[in-house]
Amino acid sequence: MKKKKIETILYSTGGVAAMVVLLAGFNVVTAAFKQRADLTKEKAFTLSDGTRAILKKIDTPVKIRFYCTRAETATPETVFLRNYAQQVEDLLDEFKQYAGGKLSIQKFNPMPDSDAEDSAKLDGIEGHPVSADGEPFYLGLAVNMLDETVPVPFLSPSRERMLEYDVARAISQVITPQKAVVGVMSGLPVFGEFNPMMMRMGQRGQEPWILINELKGDFTVKEVSLGVDKIDDEIKALVVIYPRDISDGAQYAIDQFLLRGGKLVAFLDPLSIADNRNSNPSNPLQGAMSSGATMDKLLKAWGLEFDVSKAVADMTFKTAIRGQDGRPQQAAAVLSLTKDAMNGDDPLTGQLDNLLLPYPGVITGTPAAGLKETVLLKTTRNSQLIDKIMAQFGGGEKDFKASDKEYALAVRLTGKFKTAFPDGKPGEKTAEKKDDGEKKAGEEKKTDSKPDNSLKESTSDGVVVLVGDSDMIYDPVCVQVQNVFGQKIVIPQNGNLNFAQSIVEQLAGDSNLIGVRSRATLNRPFTVVKRMEERAQEASRNKIKELEASLSEAQQKLNELQRVKEGSQRFVLSTEQQQEIARFRQKEGEVKKQLKEERKKLRRDIDSLENRLRWINIAAMPLVVSVSGIALAVYKRKRTAAK
Repeated sequence: MKKKKIETILYSTGGVAAMVVLLAGFNVVTAAFKQRADLTKEKAFTLSDGTRAILKKIDTPVKIRFYCTRAETATPETVFLRNYAQQVEDLLDEFKQYAGGKLSIQKFNPMPDSDAEDSAKLDGIEGHPVSADGEPFYLGLAVNMLDETVPVPFLSPSRERMLEYDVARAISQVITPQKAVVGVMSGLPVFGEFNPMMMRMGQRGQEPWILINELKGDFTVKEVSLGVDKIDDEIKALVVIYPRDISDGAQYAIDQFLLRGGKLVAFLDPLSIADNRNSNPSNPLQGAMSSGATMDKLLKAWGLEFDVSKAVADMTFKTAIRGQDGRPQQAAAVLSLTKDAMNGDDPLTGQLDNLLLPYPGVITGTPAAGLKETVLLKTTRNSQLIDKIMAQFGGGEKDFKASDKEYALAVRLTGKFKTAFPDGKPGEKTAEKKDDGEKKAGEEKKTDSKPDNSLKESTSDGVVVLVGDSDMIYDPVCVQVQNVFGQKIVIPQNGNLNFAQSIVEQLAGDSNLIGVRSRATLNRPFTVVKRMEERAQEASRNKIKELEASLSEAQQKLNELQRVKEGSQRFVLSTEQQQEIARFRQKEGEVKKQLKEERKKLRRDIDSLENRLRWINIAAMPLVVSVSGIALAVYKRKRTAAK
């Protein structure tokens, strides 16, 4: 009996030991093959198709040197950054696994006065003091191929959703070191302003727009003057931002640039908040009067129109902004676009879901023969064109009347373009000379003409993208800038910057980055709640209009009674007048009561929906798990009892 117990113990111990060895071996073998289950709807933790396409293009070994300080001492700040560093390592492992032997990861611990710290500094990785001892903390990476190195100096946790894009972008830059040339023409100081007088007084000038800095990371960016008469041949794509008072000569230069194979994107605008130098920087969405900007001659040749006197209001996409009195107000001309406004079948907009367009204009007309139009952004039918002064004061919500028409906010034109200047370059027409009227009638006139060498039609298909708003790429509208350990970190507030960069990349760069960047700005608006609010507010607006009509009718009736009253009634209301006022006040009270009930009903519906969502999100899943556990326990108990 005793011998049997000893054998049982030995067998059990041996079995446990064998199981430990097997599990340890299994972990060692499978550790090299990391696989994560991504349960998010947008697959935010799975490499995008764009990243995979970039990794497939690697034909020369690429190294990623990852730097993260791992000191023995720890503070809450360093612990937080190390936890984020683990997420970075997991992502890098996925990059490596998909790229195979073409990509290698090297990890460094840059402690003070170490070789790893020297390597970090040579790679352009910056350390930041985050603890009381003042020792620098490094968290960055450098992508290297042959003699080309592209650093990401600091991996900020605030840009967590941009992490995949930052790494994929660095790889794309290092494997394509020859950058395309992109020209930027603008009536706004997009390249910054540096006033020598202000600098002598110790004041800093205006820095370049974030879009310009972002484009410089991927392209060679050249500033093009609005007075230029020729676009350099080396420029592959031209970005025109708010071409205020553009001359015919500059439009001719753009025309010829397009006909000889250049690509164009133009951000037009009827009402620019960036153009208002006296605007309040703390409230950038407050409208500002501006002359507007378009390219009339070119658009006319393409069969399109852009009315700079009109903005578009859309009650479906209206935005809550701070009014002139400091109180929140709904601005129907400041459009918060959702996926309903975007062309889901186009690479530029298919993966976007939120854009912000302050006081945009619309692109109308029918494209000229030979051109194909693709609408990228549009309004709903619950929209209306309004005077831009109305858009500035009140946002276009008052007296709103839906046009039952969708308006194009951004379009792409493709095909063979024809010149907008059939007579040649402006100012170089045939000049007729005459000797001060001394020539006889019928005498042959002398002419002095220059040969017309201008292009009349493009030989290959061209591309033009037109956007009805330029403020969407203005820094206060599209990004939030934070200072983290002395490092300027740019955090997108919406998909605006993504949209603008994607257009340029599609025209001149690596279009694979479009899909990678789009994932960083995905948003899930409460569309059901928003539609409920729209319906209730539409009903409320009709009630308000009814009340105002009743008031106007009563005032008109009172005026009529006033004209026909007797002289002795000058300061005394007649019985009929008093009855009319009483009837109006009674009607006014009834309408106000109905409005109050409508608002209560709206609030009840929204609260009910929010409660249902809260119970589903918070209680439903734990309840399912609990019920499943109880059912499994009951089932096992029954099986045990049956034995």
